Amino acid sequence: MSCKSKVAPSVDFDHSCSDSVEYLTLNFGPFETVHRWRRLPPCDEFVGARRSKHTVVAYRDAIYVFGGDNGKNMLNDLLRFDVKDCSWCRAFTTGTPPAPRYHHSAVVYGSSMFVFGGYTGDIYSNSNLKNKNDLFEYKFATGQWTEWKVDGSLPVARSAHGATVYNDKLWIFAGYDGNARLNDMWTISLQDREHACWEEIDQSGEIPPSCCNFPVAVCRDKMFVFSGQSGAKITNNLFQFEFKGHMWTRIPTEHLLRGSPPPPQRRYGHTMVAFDRHLYVFGGAADNTLPNELHCYDVDSQTWEVIQASMDSEMPSGRLFHAAAVIQDAMYIFGGTVDNNVRSGEMYRFQFSCYPKCTLHEDYCRLWENRQFCDVEFILGEREQRVLGHIAIVTARCQWLRRKILQARDRQRSKSKNDCDETDEGAAHGPKDIPGGSQLLEVHIREAEAQPFEVLMLFLYTDKIQYPRRGHVQDVLLIMDVYKLALSFKLSRLEQLCVQYIEASVDLQNVLSVCENANKLQLDQLKEHCLNFVVKESHFNQVIMTKEFERLSTPLIVEIVRRKQQPPPRVYSDQPVDIGTSLVQDMKAYLEGGGLEFCDIILLLDGHPRPAHKAILAARSSYFEAMFRSFMPEDGQAYCKQNLEMNVTVENVLQILEAADKTQALDMKKHCLHIIVHQFIKVSKLPNLRSLSQLLLLDIIESLASHISDKQCAEMGSDI
Repeated sequence: MSCKSKVAPSVDFDHSCSDSVEYLTLNFGPFETVHRWRRLPPCDEFVGARRSKHTVVAYRDAIYVFGGDNGKNMLNDLLRFDVKDCSWCRAFTTGTPPAPRYHHSAVVYGSSMFVFGGYTGDIYSNSNLKNKNDLFEYKFATGQWTEWKVDGSLPVARSAHGATVYNDKLWIFAGYDGNARLNDMWTISLQDREHACWEEIDQSGEIPPSCCNFPVAVCRDKMFVFSGQSGAKITNNLFQFEFKGHMWTRIPTEHLLRGSPPPPQRRYGHTMVAFDRHLYVFGGAADNTLPNELHCYDVDSQTWEVIQASMDSEMPSGRLFHAAAVIQDAMYIFGGTVDNNVRSGEMYRFQFSCYPKCTLHEDYCRLWENRQFCDVEFILGEREQRVLGHIAIVTARCQWLRRKILQARDRQRSKSKNDCDETDEGAAHGPKDIPGGSQLLEVHIREAEAQPFEVLMLFLYTDKIQYPRRGHVQDVLLIMDVYKLALSFKLSRLEQLCVQYIEASVDLQNVLSVCENANKLQLDQLKEHCLNFVVKESHFNQVIMTKEFERLSTPLIVEIVRRKQQPPPRVYSDQPVDIGTSLVQDMKAYLEGGGLEFCDIILLLDGHPRPAHKAILAARSSYFEAMFRSFMPEDGQAYCKQNLEMNVTVENVLQILEAADKTQALDMKKHCLHIIVHQFIKVSKLPNLRSLSQLLLLDIIESLASHISDKQCAEMGSDI
């Protein structure tokens, strides 16, 4: 299909025709190529000036632009851009508007726009310049401007702050008060003007440094702040704020492997908007450049990527102090300062994509946590601690463990054959049984202890490891044990993750413990990092005055002193870092043939056998999960019967009903119909109900009819 403008399908029935025939007419309307930038008509000078440091908000099918500066004067006009007609006009206003200003904030709540703070005065004559803390409301329906007069404590006057609406309240964060940058937070209810009052929020956690000229966006009930001007502390950190607990968290980037897309450069004067589960960052000034890449952050996977624009895009140039808003599935960007300090009057539209989220990592994580359908048991270390797993996942991700499993399987088959020859009745001492008739393959690994091995297993299932808690030395030491295993098992991706996590976790309190452990485990790369950390000018005196330094082994003390006296030359390598293969890459190769020898179930598709992996099917499909949990061979029936009620829920009952009907599992079918009857209000809202066969729908109706009492029938009859 071409990516040009086509039509969105709509359905009409022509009822003028014969009752026995219905004609289906498909109409197609325009759709937009995903990730396409389009330049829309700019704002004409007679409507409004080109500008920067303004705000834009979206209300229904229009973008509203307020304030800013045109390079000579501050502005307080209100412009309206109709996104359907692509036309500009001045918005109707009445009442007294806010004084001309820039670096203010504007948000939409209900049918009103609220403008707070900003910088006012005459920039041309450099007089009467001051920050404000006033709050104005503009009603879209009437065009009325009204200033809210609020009693009690007020936020300090500020500009270049962040603002958003959540839970019927306006939230204000940080900014600049004319003398210093801020990082306080205030909120005010927007429901009742007469009783509204400002409240300062007691923030906790990893509060962002005082900053200004940054954007905020709300996604998944959290507020996000990215970069901004914070003096010497300027970083490209992303912070999230929990509205319920007033808790800040710095989102770590240590899980982003070298070679994978990094976060955007540190910057200020950029925009950030939320759409679906993503945050989109555009523009700003990044170390004296004006980049025009569009960066996207996935809130669920905590990963960044640079969006590749479609081939027919009209890309905006780099800019700062522009403004952005979202209408439906598109982002609109207006104005800003472009090269040579020129103000822009351009409007651009970017078409979002909205693909279903890939749940591969979450599905496998749930499989690991539930330990369903396990078919291998690892026996670890001298204490022979036991950890369950799934052959399909482990053999897809780790060649070293794959060889171990193959060796254990060969030994098991050889033993079974010998036992069979001796008894003529099958294996008398086969592998360990588990409920449901399945068997566990036992694999001995002397090199590993249970705790680090479980962290490694979580990585195999999810591509992630638990981030060490700040200040917890034991967490860092655990990851060092995991790193040792990763080296032994030749898991390059896990190696890199561990190194990045440990290096990011080293601080003045734990550096000597980490260094000593790295020396003991012969982890030279980590030991080098710790030694270089210790001998830094700002660290050395603090470290050597600690009690931990006194307890260090003599050779390590000597090494630190020599490193301080004569640092080794820095070695730079141009060799690319091997980041290994991802979960997605490994599973693709495995399912395309690499895992054929580990298939443990045969699916018959139109009579054709198809080898498959039970654990993978169950993890990815609730249909197969229900089937495998509920329908087992003869020797597994007691297990299934025992867990029947636990397995069937309102959410999966229709899928299990279909499977029970196809396999003629009459007890299960009866149980499903019982649940459907007693939970029919909930079941009736499931979309799967409409796709059931006519016979199954009749079964449900009969069950409902037999469940309804004679009294209920009489009551229903009296209502007719």
